[in-house]
Amino acid sequence: MLDCVTLREIRLPLREPFAISSGVQEIRRILLLEVRDRDGLIGWSECVAGEYPNSSPETIDTAWHALREWLIPLAADVHRPEDVLAALNRRVRGHEMAKAALEMAIWHLESLRRQISLARLLGGTRDRVPVGISIGIQPSPETLIDKISGYRAEGYRKIKLKIKPGADRSVLEAVRKAFGPDLPLAADANAAYTTADADHLRSLDEFDLMMLEQPLATDDLLRHARLQEGMRTPICLDESITSVDRAEDMIELGSGRIINIKPGRVGGLAAARAIHDLCAAYGVPVWCGGMLESGIGRAHNVALASLPNFSLPGDLSPSRRYWARDIVHPEWTMTPDGFVEVPVDRPGLGVDIDLDRIERLTMRAEIIRA
Repeated sequence: MLDCVTLREIRLPLREPFAISSGVQEIRRILLLEVRDRDGLIGWSECVAGEYPNSSPETIDTAWHALREWLIPLAADVHRPEDVLAALNRRVRGHEMAKAALEMAIWHLESLRRQISLARLLGGTRDRVPVGISIGIQPSPETLIDKISGYRAEGYRKIKLKIKPGADRSVLEAVRKAFGPDLPLAADANAAYTTADADHLRSLDEFDLMMLEQPLATDDLLRHARLQEGMRTPICLDESITSVDRAEDMIELGSGRIINIKPGRVGGLAAARAIHDLCAAYGVPVWCGGMLESGIGRAHNVALASLPNFSLPGDLSPSRRYWARDIVHPEWTMTPDGFVEVPVDRPGLGVDIDLDRIERLTMRAEIIRA
């Protein structure tokens, strides 16, 4: 049972600005949770909500409020991490990212109690997982091509480009011309298009993409189904998938053929695992997306991605991709052939928390008794 939860806000500057269709980010405000049980064990997690409600209704500040006022008291006497989300959902609607942060910290606690890795506790079967990279919108095709050349040399196994209206076909044409048809290439729209763009989106079939991620509105499975029916390119849903039920709806409607599972978006690791299992049963491949996490959030994602149906490269880039210095050690790295090693032989997250660095980066903190 929980004793207390410490909420901390830290600020980490990105190595370079990261641009998507809804905006540009240069500094990441990160909400960390340090959860202590009554035996003195400490679990860590990270809330993936951003600073502004541009890609999600939740923000770091709404999550802080929800955790303090409603969620932490509801989880005080929950004994199993598998039961946390249900306990929270009985009283609180929405706030999936805040719920996920609390639930994932409790998963970390449970792995420490059992003295096994989080990956093994979740049912992971692999000791390394393939890595792809997500590249933000660049100022010119030449800049993008230079970056892709460097990332290919580093070993990344999938290249995903952020796109938006007016910066899609020309970008994809330039990349295919530079690297040919064998480059494993995907495009991510972050819901930037409407049904008025349907013919334009269908024309992207000519670029032989691994997937077109979240082209239409996040709450619109029906129109995604209509678009997918006329496209050869698999549509991958991301922001639309907020629960197991939404994943089941996608499969039944044919709204897409791939799912990007982000535990922070669906309410935590138990829901993410359930979506993984559902997709495995229906033959739908999944992969683990990233949300500019620090090394703590990355540890949870790597553990999740060790499950067997995560068959496509995830956004699990090494620490140095985003940060001059991470808040864990050892920092996350990638092998020359494009894999991240899953620390299956260490209890918990498999990395140590750099408490001194976190203390120096902390902008505010609050201890909440459970």
